[in-house]
Amino acid sequence: MLVANGVGLVYGGATVGVMGALADAVLNGKGEVLGVIPECLIEKEVAHYKVTQLHIVKTMHDRKKMMYDLSDAFLVIPGGMGTLDEMFEVLTWSQLKLHSKPIYLLNEFGFYDALLSYLQHSHEQGFIRAEHMQLLRVLNTRAELAAILKF
Repeated sequence: MLVANGVGLVYGGATVGVMGALADAVLNGKGEVLGVIPECLIEKEVAHYKVTQLHIVKTMHDRKKMMYDLSDAFLVIPGGMGTLDEMFEVLTWSQLKLHSKPIYLLNEFGFYDALLSYLQHSHEQGFIRAEHMQLLRVLNTRAELAAILKF
């Protein structure tokens, strides 16, 4: 879907996990893949040296900052702690008006229903303002994702 719409991939630079598989799929489709990996994870996450461009940085913060700088928008797909860390960092930066890049969350098959429920609860309890709830744009199907990629 990314390659078909001329959208490149910026990601954490590893060969493992869902993102490693996504990077391979984009590369196989002749798309552009930019990886950013900190030195401490080169062996643990198995750095992907076949990407279009691999940036090796000093720290995790450097990784997130460079990924942010290289990106025009953010798409959160199912993942774990690292995914949530990156999502909440760009959401917080957006809340603080440090950027206005769109942030999308793919909630296909209800993967993030519990997280979205938590965010709604936090809003209802007064911890998240209504305008900040709008910063995370929820996509419930790949068809909705396809629609935003055709910009």
